[in-house]
Formats: sequence, C-alpha cells, structure tokens
Amino acid sequence: MTDEYDLIVLGAGPVGENVADRAVQGGLTAVVVESELVGGECSYWACTPSKALLRSPQVLRAARHVGGAAEAVTGDLDVTAVLARRDGFTSHWSDDGQVSWLHDAGIDLVRGHGRLTGERQVTVTDADGSERVLTARHAVALCTGSDAAIPPIPGLAEARPWTSREATSAEEIPDSLVVIGGGVVAVEMATAYASLGSRVTVLARSGLLGSVEPFAGELVAEGLRDLGVDVRTGAKTLSVSRDEDGVTVSTDGGDVTAAEVLVATGRIPRSADVGLEVVGGTPGEWIRVDDTLRVPGSDWLYAVGDVNGRVLLTHQGKYQARAAGDAIAARAAGEEVLDAPWGRHAATADAAAVPQVVFSEPEVAAAGLTEEAARAAGHAVRAVDVEFSAVAGASLHADGYRGKARMVVDEERQVLLGVTFAGPDVAELIHAATVAIAGEVPLSRLWHAVPSYPTMSEVWLRLLEAYGRDSA
Repeated sequence: MTDEYDLIVLGAGPVGENVADRAVQGGLTAVVVESELVGGECSYWACTPSKALLRSPQVLRAARHVGGAAEAVTGDLDVTAVLARRDGFTSHWSDDGQVSWLHDAGIDLVRGHGRLTGERQVTVTDADGSERVLTARHAVALCTGSDAAIPPIPGLAEARPWTSREATSAEEIPDSLVVIGGGVVAVEMATAYASLGSRVTVLARSGLLGSVEPFAGELVAEGLRDLGVDVRTGAKTLSVSRDEDGVTVSTDGGDVTAAEVLVATGRIPRSADVGLEVVGGTPGEWIRVDDTLRVPGSDWLYAVGDVNGRVLLTHQGKYQARAAGDAIAARAAGEEVLDAPWGRHAATADAAAVPQVVFSEPEVAAAGLTEEAARAAGHAVRAVDVEFSAVAGASLHADGYRGKARMVVDEERQVLLGVTFAGPDVAELIHAATVAIAGEVPLSRLWHAVPSYPTMSEVWLRLLEAYGRDSA
C-alpha cells in the first residue's frame, strides 16, 4: 500500500464503494477509508436487515389473502427463524465479504477515522490513536452518510432510545414499542414489529409518509391499524422517561408506556468531524454540491450520497456515485465532462425522477413528483387516480385487494411528472414509472406500451383511460 492515490474516499458504504469502483474502472487508483463496517449503513442497519424483517410476515399475509392458500396456512410466524434469516443477510455483522470485494476490485482499504487536514490531504486515525496521512493526486470524495436525528425532546436522549440501527439489529422482539415519527423508518419498523408480535404505538406529529401523495399515507395508516398498531396522528411528544419497567412517552394526548421507544424523526449529515473547515465549510451541515457532486469552489472535493442532503436513498446515492466516479476519472484524464441535464456525469434524476418504495402494509411505490410538488415547481398539471379494484390482475393477485394509483401529467408537454402506487406488492411496478418519467415518454406513445393481461401492470391502461385518449 502507498500513501498517495488518485482518489481518496471517506466512507465504505455502497456510495463510497461505487465512487471508488467507477474511478478505478476509469484508470485511477483509489483507497477507501472506513471506521466501521465495509458495506455501510444499508448492508447492516438499514435497507437489507429491515427488508429481511419485513419479508417473512409479508409473505404470510399474502398467502392468507388468497383462497386455497389461506386454508393451508395453519401456523404462526416463526420469529426466531425470521431473526436468523435477517442475521444471514447481514453476514452476522461481519464485513469479510465486502472487504474481499474491495480487494478484487483493485481498491485499497484503510481502517480508521478520516478527516480533511489540507488540500487533497486526509489524515486517518486508527483505533489505537496512530495517524497516517494520505494524499490524493486528483480528488477526495466524502461519502460518510447520515445518522439518525435525536430531536430535543426532554428526557429522550437520556431514555436510551432505539434508532433505526437498534430496530434493525435487535436480538429479541420487545413486548411493546412506541415509535416517534411518521416517515419511512417509522412505518416500516411499526409494520415489522407489529407483525413480529409487539404491541406498537405510532406517534406522528402530522400524517404518515408526508413526502408522498396523501392517499398513500392514509392507506398505510389503515393497514397499520389492521395489524393492531395504535396510530396517533397529530400527536406531539412532550417528554420521555425510562425506569426499570420500560419507557413512558408523554404526549399532548396522554401518556404511552412500552418496553422500548424508537425515534424515527429524520436524519442528520455525518459531516461534523470530516474537516470541512479546511475548505471553508461548516461542520455538521449538509454539504452543497453541483450536479457532478463536486463541492462549489473546489476542483478536487466531492460529497456523494446522504451527506449532501440531495436524496437520502441508497439507490440514489449509488446513482450519484456512478456520476461522480466517472466525472473524477474524466477530469483526471482531461476528457470532456458531460454535466448538462441527463448527461453521463450529471445526477439529474435527483430532482426529476427519484423512485422510492416504502415496504409498509400496504407497500407504497412512487417516482418523480407528487401533485403538490409539481404545482409548487410551477408546472401546469393534472392528476388522475385509479383504484386497483378496476384492475383484473389485482383482484387475481389477492382476494379483496385494496390499493390506489395516481399519475401526475405535465399538461403542456404531455409527459409524466410523477406516479404513485399504494397496495400490496406494488414495489415491482415502479420501475416502469421511473423509465417513463426519466425518458419523458409522451402519453401518446405510452398508449402503445401494452400491459400484459391479467397482470397488475394493467393499472397503466386504466390510468391512461382515466386521463382520456383525446387529451393525450
């Protein structure tokens, strides 16, 4: 190993791995600096373990909603087996496999905490306090991610609350759980823990899933209540305390007691101790970047993934990483950087075509803009809704299938700005919407994209019919 590389990456999560990999594929040398597990939050405490916890109960519910299969289901969920399956997907919190991948990809790894200490310079402090100085010939990429936010609620920090990390890695299922928050982590963990046997209460200051269409949050609230969750919207948490019997959460609507409390009220950037002051930045804040993920005012510093605050989703961070890694390699080689909208080196989709799936009960899948966001952006839009009960494939998919779809149309350009699906197993429908939005496919051409019958994808035909062929 050397102390000089073309690229230094701080953070070995999916984002950092992809930035380094693209740069190496572009002919550069790269090193990744990591103080925790190689593979990052998604692999061990977020996407992967959370979906593993959710999948087994989802399959069981699905079987119970199909005649013939429902009669064959006679047992309850095996919680021990669910946790064991989760542990398998996290490799029992060992990063040996991820380290091996770095080696095979030609990327060096340095263990320890890295921070900027000069131009193109990173000092790494390892566990025993010794330091090593790394120098980058071309670029440094900050891919340090984000942490769970702990709001300043009296007593909350002292009550040792769970965050998403504890919720996804718990070795036992508590008898009861209070969830503070109404976003993605809140509803997914409420779904998981209610399915695994906990008595769950959700305390949300407004409605659920405020970043998606309102009808989706309403359907999720109904689904959680069907699972036995006490969903309290418009609830303000006043204080939290813990004693030997558990926690007490005081709200403006009364007290709630439980064995554990999960705080899921958002994220903060992991930028407090990465040396931002070297480039005139403010430690602890989101790092502003351009569409190639480069920090303005610098020709060598990049911030990719959660830490820049653009879109806090793993797949979107990996998308940014591909653009950034390619841009770093292109600039190092003196090649043209294609940073115009939808160019190879521009993360244009961050603003126009972000897909997201919430693995709640029911699932919510959305891409692009909501109707409200599209109007706020100045678009002349029309939104059309379709109930999945009008789709033969949905009725065959599950008895009594409940769900809803919405598409938001730019009336001037006759293209889609956003699509939202809410219902069981809608996750696999969303990529078609993402393609249509990113590709700016005219509605007149979408009429020729014929959905197979009888599948749930026939919802596209119903949406177009609701919009009106003459209008398109």
